[in-house]
Amino acid sequence: MATHAQVEANRANAQFSCGPSSPAGKFISSHNALKTGLTGRTILLPSDDVAGYEKLTAVTYHKFQPATDEEKLLVQSIVDTEWRLLRIPTLEASLYALGRTELAAACASETLDAAIFRTYRKDFSNLALQESRLNRQLEKHTARLAQLQDDRDRLASQRRNAAMFAFQNAKMAREPFNEAEFGFEFSTEYISARNEAFQHGNYAGLPAFERAWKAKMRSQGSE
Repeated sequence: MATHAQVEANRANAQFSCGPSSPAGKFISSHNALKTGLTGRTILLPSDDVAGYEKLTAVTYHKFQPATDEEKLLVQSIVDTEWRLLRIPTLEASLYALGRTELAAACASETLDAAIFRTYRKDFSNLALQESRLNRQLEKHTARLAQLQDDRDRLASQRRNAAMFAFQNAKMAREPFNEAEFGFEFSTEYISARNEAFQHGNYAGLPAFERAWKAKMRSQGSE
């Protein structure tokens, strides 16, 4: 256990020099906490968990279900941004680990964390700035994706309603329903079932019908 005199001497020394002393430490400090991968085009670093990234990608795509090229680009941007955000706590922990290795001999144990923060202040500040930037980017991309999907769902609903009412008119006129008018996007089976749900619950019954129909298609391997 350090004596009072030793602790005081360490404190005094810490005021003058608590910077990295080894070549590796100086290199890391001078390169802004290494190549963090928080900016630029590089998403995966050599030390990254590729399987973890692939799992995050699969989960995110399943969550948002992108249907167009623009939606897929936004979902990929969301994946990459979340991956970079997940990297920040590890980078912060690495800075503290490096600081404990570099500064332990010169700083008293009770002041070591403060000395680490002071020595790597620019690195910690940069990480905080990057975290704020990435969070703003994530919010922007998520909002844009939600808007695109809302617009797509609204247009799809309008097309479904148009097909359903055309089916109703054809049925009342005892004429065949022409799927080709709708580009075969909706099968007669789907439109007939949707029309039945509409008749029973008006528009209020359609959301439940859509969920049930999608579940049926998934069970049949059609979606």
